[in-house]
Amino acid sequence: MNRRELMQLGVMAGGALAARDVLAKAVAAPPVVVAPGGQRAVVTPNGSTLPLKQVGGVKVGHLVAHELEHELAPGLTIKAWGYNGSTPGPTIEVTEGDRVRLYVTNRLPEPTTVHWHGVILPNGMDGVSGLTQKPIAPGQTFLYEFTFKSAGTFMYHPHYDEMTQMALGMNGMIVVHPRAPKGPRVDRDFALMAHEWLIHPGAARPDPNAMGDFNVLTFNSKAYPATAPLVMGVGERVRVRIGNLSPMDHHPIHLHGVSAELTWTDGGEVPPSARHPETTFLVPVGSVRVFEFVTTEPGDWAMHCHMTHHVMNQMGHGFPVMVGADARRIDRRVQPLVPGYMTMGQDGMGAMSEMGMKMPLNSIPMLGGPGPFASIDMGGMFTVLKVRARPDQEDGTGWYQHPRGTVAELAPAERLAADGIDPARQG
Repeated sequence: MNRRELMQLGVMAGGALAARDVLAKAVAAPPVVVAPGGQRAVVTPNGSTLPLKQVGGVKVGHLVAHELEHELAPGLTIKAWGYNGSTPGPTIEVTEGDRVRLYVTNRLPEPTTVHWHGVILPNGMDGVSGLTQKPIAPGQTFLYEFTFKSAGTFMYHPHYDEMTQMALGMNGMIVVHPRAPKGPRVDRDFALMAHEWLIHPGAARPDPNAMGDFNVLTFNSKAYPATAPLVMGVGERVRVRIGNLSPMDHHPIHLHGVSAELTWTDGGEVPPSARHPETTFLVPVGSVRVFEFVTTEPGDWAMHCHMTHHVMNQMGHGFPVMVGADARRIDRRVQPLVPGYMTMGQDGMGAMSEMGMKMPLNSIPMLGGPGPFASIDMGGMFTVLKVRARPDQEDGTGWYQHPRGTVAELAPAERLAADGIDPARQG
């Protein structure tokens, strides 16, 4: 190991996370709003819904594009670009057949547009700068007006300087409820936007030039432990809509505790005859996947991207493999050069969030969150499905209370002996 590699390890060690007493900021369930067919309206965890007012038979809303400060997770606040004070912007929720008039005001330092991703509409409303409209200059307000002809889940984002504007957080979800829903009634309906960022330790501005090594992965622009849980009831039918406007990566979203079916994409409804049970759904870049399931088992169940580096916060990738290294010898040689240095990873990375080491300002390397049994060492694109007997009385902050005898625990010696298990034997 050369001096450069040792110094690189020192930088990473300096960024290792001190154990924190941080809880996710749960969003209390909003008042129940009934969508067509008696179904509940959509909930955007950590987000909001765009207010729409009725004017002469048209639903009218206003999006304002601007720079904002946004906390991705405790300890990491960025300068993002978004809409109406947030990234992602507010979810646009309407019903099939609604005519909508959307004003877009540009308060960015450069022009922008809005593309209504997946929505079939007149060509001049499609929002592609130079091709279907003039760009919206700073200070200008443009008007988009069209009818949502088809039900489904769609997205919105700029089609001007897409690499910069989308990378900095300009995106949002669109939910168009069917006017005459088919199939079983849905009790819970959630919308999540997947996104990825490269944020250098100590920096506040995400790097829009990144083509790989994204180090903060988010649902609705929050990295765990800041992701709000999805609260639901035992026996309820739940719909989860996930859009992916990440710059480069697809996301295999894995569900614990349930089996689900893909019911919609941004192209339309999946026929019942084509559905089959899955526990992992690949959400490609630029697409929407909607899946539904019925809960059967109460508890706190994980839902996360199954790319392992996508559930780690600001994990560095440019340092050598340390598993099995003699850390004591390395530390003695490096500490005179880097005071306080401590080698990471010689016993694996699972305990990094509890090491109590200093880290650069405005960074969250290896940030996890406290759990009911121990620290949860995952972060990033991770959230919790809270399945409860009385979900409307749950605020999302409490942990599931397991019935006696239903938690995996240390095996008693007498049980090992009774079952003929000798832990000292291999195989």
